[in-house]
Amino acid sequence: MKFNLGEWRMKPGYTSFNCEQIREARLSEDRTSLYLYAVPYRQDERGMGGPILELTVTSPQPDMLRIQAVHFKGDRRRLPKFDLEDRHCPLEFAETGEEVSVSSGGLRLEIRRRNPCTFTYYFEGRKLTGIGNRYGASMLSYITTPDGPYMRCQLDVDVGEKIYGLGERFTPFVKNGQTVEIWNEDGGTCSDIAYKNIPFYLSSSSYGVLVNEAGPVSFEVCSEAVTRVQFSVPGERLDFVVIGAPDRRGVLTRYTALSGRPALPPAWSFGLWLSSSFTTSYDEGTVNRFVDGMAQRDIPLSVFHFDCYWMRENEWCGFEWDGEMFPHVEEMLRRMHEKGLKICVWINPYLGQKSAAFDEAAEKGYLLKKPDGDIWQWDLWQAGCSVVDFTNPDAAEWYKGKLRGLMAQGVDTFKTDFGERIPTDVAYFDGSDPLWMHNYYTYLYNKAVFEVIEEVKGKGEACLFARSATVGNQKFPVHWGGDCNSTYVSMAETLRAGLSLCLSGFGFWSHDIGGFEGTASADVYKRWLAFGLLSSHSRLHGSNSYRVPWLFGEEAVDVCRQFSKLKNTLMPYLYAKAVEASRTGVPMMRAMLLEFDEPGCEDCDRQYMLGDALLVAPVFREDGVCDYYLPAGTWTHLLTGETEVGGGWRRGQYGFLSLPLFVRENTILPVGSCAQSPVYDYADGLTLRIYRLADGARASRTVFDASGAELLTAEAVRSGGRIAVTLRGASGDVRVEQAGTSCELTVSRE
Repeated sequence: MKFNLGEWRMKPGYTSFNCEQIREARLSEDRTSLYLYAVPYRQDERGMGGPILELTVTSPQPDMLRIQAVHFKGDRRRLPKFDLEDRHCPLEFAETGEEVSVSSGGLRLEIRRRNPCTFTYYFEGRKLTGIGNRYGASMLSYITTPDGPYMRCQLDVDVGEKIYGLGERFTPFVKNGQTVEIWNEDGGTCSDIAYKNIPFYLSSSSYGVLVNEAGPVSFEVCSEAVTRVQFSVPGERLDFVVIGAPDRRGVLTRYTALSGRPALPPAWSFGLWLSSSFTTSYDEGTVNRFVDGMAQRDIPLSVFHFDCYWMRENEWCGFEWDGEMFPHVEEMLRRMHEKGLKICVWINPYLGQKSAAFDEAAEKGYLLKKPDGDIWQWDLWQAGCSVVDFTNPDAAEWYKGKLRGLMAQGVDTFKTDFGERIPTDVAYFDGSDPLWMHNYYTYLYNKAVFEVIEEVKGKGEACLFARSATVGNQKFPVHWGGDCNSTYVSMAETLRAGLSLCLSGFGFWSHDIGGFEGTASADVYKRWLAFGLLSSHSRLHGSNSYRVPWLFGEEAVDVCRQFSKLKNTLMPYLYAKAVEASRTGVPMMRAMLLEFDEPGCEDCDRQYMLGDALLVAPVFREDGVCDYYLPAGTWTHLLTGETEVGGGWRRGQYGFLSLPLFVRENTILPVGSCAQSPVYDYADGLTLRIYRLADGARASRTVFDASGAELLTAEAVRSGGRIAVTLRGASGDVRVEQAGTSCELTVSRE
């Protein structure tokens, strides 16, 4: 939200009370909290009234400092809070004259109390940012407006510094110059409206900021003030955390230690998912034709997804199969399991009035209510649509019970659609403020579904296909990019949104291959296949037309087959990157700036690193021309073996069976022996490809099994023109030597 009219004036009716001086600074006896008393007037003035701000500085984890600023303490609203791992770390504190210093790990906040009051953050001696200062007043403020009070803060942005993240955003990748509203909405992929709004941003200067507010947060990223990031919330309180780290990956590692690491998805989830599509008419015969058609064309398939019309119309989400279309559900699902498939069905947290589930939930009091006690309903989406109240433990358990019933029939997982159209003119069971619950609702919804899958299938077998999210939803993977159009432009906006989400703490991400709305041309579909099958998760899905590849021509079948099999053979590498994401919070799909500290990588939003070793640049043009940036070093094309020296932009033209797909130098790439499934013994018949190992360089790679247990570690070192490779596993160490800069070794169980 913008409060000013340029540099000099506030908007009419707006008044800002800024921190001009710190009158008191006091450390708690247990040294975990620093209490500050800030006033909005000059040093030589004595105040008798307000406003004043009471500030509390704490450290939830090492290298993090949190500030909670309060105007009025008397606000007793029940506000949902993010589920953070707050360890209440002790602070290092020093006070010299008018200077106060507080530290946690390598992060230090220096506060000058007067003339003017300033707040400056450093990490290991390197200046990160500070609370912006204007006319002797720090821009940590309480603001009165015609619409009520707000709290705001402005953090400085240095020359050349760039801001990323803030969730899955379809607007430009670098957020400088944008206004970002943290408010979940169902708006497609072609506007500033987003399904997954995360009040966390990552700076190119290797620090992060989490605004710890579950409700609406407004970010002015170098727009209200062109040299600052401003964030503001309605009300009397503001809570934010600054995170320091030695590099950008370290920021995500620390941030996800605080907000939650993603669970490790099961290995089968990395294979190809095929959907019935959204509004298409289908029955058991249609499903069988799709599944058998993929097998007949030798296209590996892991998951079949039943979208909304597995239920009767206007009964979404009633949890009951349409008996006319699917008369023998358990037998059908059993036969699909026998073909090696997992089963996913579409659900949402809304209940149409026509469904029996509505009557049951209404009678038990499990639906959101109006303030007068009536059930909240509207006709958007479903006739008489209502919303399940997940703040009621009995309602959450009732919802889980419905899912247990479906899983007993043979369902393995759920696509948790929606969760954004959450009303604010309602009363929650637990008394939560409905404005603050709007974004937070999706956390309770997806958490309940994830928990019941873990309960039934076991830990390590749970995953979702989720659309909406807030802070913490990364713990319940996987998320997909929402309702994109079937064009190159939408394919590009989808990628930059996914990279933005992966810079916001999310380790896994997918999208609708070929686009959702409309039907892609054959060339768009084929290009999207390569992109989708080189994403962490891969799904063929659309709106009102089927997405099986033979409907787009025989070459589309070839493309789908090639890249599906390629992804399966890369599973020893990809699953190791999934394990890394679950343990460190570093995503599988990485914006270039996470791996390379080169200016040319800071704006790259049409390519990415898949893990640390593979560079992927999807093709977004009908003529097959692709511009891509190769960082410094020697790169080897994975499919052709040709090498290119990096350090700048390149242009190439690619057929549908190829794209810029390069392996980084000094890499050990483990390639599996099975192309038909993502689940197999990754160590048996494993090929270790060593790429362009420089003299004196070392490389290593660990391979895990499909449960996340370590199988073996390969280490390579090159000296005197020879590569020595050591394999460490359960059966002991094996050492092999070969001449050259690159080599290939095959590992078997024997």
